[in-house]
Amino acid sequence: MRAQIEVIPCKICGDKSSGIHYGVITCEGCKGFFRRSQQNNAMYSCSRQRNCLIDRTNRNRCQHCRLQKCLTLGMSRDAVKFGRMSKKQRDSLYAEVQKHQKSQSECLSGGAVMAGGQGGREDSGEEGGNSRSYSSGGSSTTTLSDLDDIAALPDMLFDLPLTPEEASEYCSGLEMLGGGGYGGGGGGSAGSGSSNQSSPEPSSMDSGDGGSPLVKHEYQMLAETGVLTHSPLGSLPDDCSLLDIERITQNVVKSHLETCQYGTEELKRLTWSQYTPEETRHFQCKSAEWMWPRCALHITHAVQYVVEFAKRISGFMDLCQNDQIILLKAGCLEVLLIRVCRAYNSSNNTMFFDGKFASPQLFKALGCDDLVNAVFDLAKGLSRLQLSEEEMALFSAAVLLSPDRPWLTDTQQVHKLQEKVYLALQHSLHMSGASAEKLDKMVSKLPQMKSICNLHIDKLEFFRLLHPETAHSFPPLYREVFGSEITFPDSTNS
Repeated sequence: MRAQIEVIPCKICGDKSSGIHYGVITCEGCKGFFRRSQQNNAMYSCSRQRNCLIDRTNRNRCQHCRLQKCLTLGMSRDAVKFGRMSKKQRDSLYAEVQKHQKSQSECLSGGAVMAGGQGGREDSGEEGGNSRSYSSGGSSTTTLSDLDDIAALPDMLFDLPLTPEEASEYCSGLEMLGGGGYGGGGGGSAGSGSSNQSSPEPSSMDSGDGGSPLVKHEYQMLAETGVLTHSPLGSLPDDCSLLDIERITQNVVKSHLETCQYGTEELKRLTWSQYTPEETRHFQCKSAEWMWPRCALHITHAVQYVVEFAKRISGFMDLCQNDQIILLKAGCLEVLLIRVCRAYNSSNNTMFFDGKFASPQLFKALGCDDLVNAVFDLAKGLSRLQLSEEEMALFSAAVLLSPDRPWLTDTQQVHKLQEKVYLALQHSLHMSGASAEKLDKMVSKLPQMKSICNLHIDKLEFFRLLHPETAHSFPPLYREVFGSEITFPDSTNS
């Protein structure tokens, strides 16, 4: 389907389009420009008459007129996806695709006559390294899950439908355009299927804010609502019963266990499989340009599992797509930091990495000793709390469902979801006979986690400045999740 739509040029600048983004057919450059403008609440000014021509060659000259053209043509963070279009809109788009295909065909046939046998130029509708496919590319008989699709394509947190209803409608739209189906094997959404591959933001969508004040505000808010009081559940919200709390617990724990990258037994079995001093020195002798992509790939795999975890949490898929994306981008690394204590060995201060347990010294080549040590310190602190899988699952869900993330559309709904999860966590701790301070100690880790997220963004930005080409080659999902404040090379200039 994407190859079909790509015959239509970008509606904003006329460059080669890469699909429907924010409700409009655009190229990668205009898509990224619009996203950054919305994330930064940008206010641009025009030094001319506010009627600048926006095309492929001069689109970067006036940001004001470019943004106005985006808005005028219908780009919006809340824009509906292709599958949500009315039949009339889909028919219109289908007709436009056919028109462009016919026009291209005529041009090609005419060009072939004029060329007199000069071959070699192909116009397949694909764009070199920027081309993207919705098929699995293999012979597997099973369709890709949403998780695999998100991993396979750049900017997928923005481009793919996240709700089952949207996925189903999106698929019907693809079929109307004559596409080969969605997800490589055809057939609807595969929303709940687990990924079989080892599957990586902090996102600091809110990286402009300081770490501690934001988390402190969240902590105070929970304290004021009584969520953090460690006592038997007495008065519950009107729309939440004890049975609801138990159902929430079962749902979140099941989602957590099904999306953990490594099983508890597997990690126990590998506990004493450690990097030797020689192997550690081998890593230390590598360059930062070698080590960063390696770590980025591992983080990318882990993020994929967090995405799947979020999508299985009851109520998450009911949020608007904008809020789903913001919560994932902003809370993804924090959930990873909670999960990392599962892969931490407190007896020798090592962490599971690439098949074996590694000491902090192994990551020397990254040039981020402070970041690495902070992660190990957090893992050590969390491991001392001896969290059960149930407590870890509920804590992760509560952190992910933070209503304080900037640009959320429905903070009230997110707050309700988080409150119920915290009540479930409180109930779980009470039923297990945990100490009265355990929940407070868990929440007190939030400022440390936020600090690590911000430090990661700082280190990534510094690495990008030193090695822009290497940074641009990072996995697309890693760049999408952690690159909210980073401008990568424009698609037309790369």
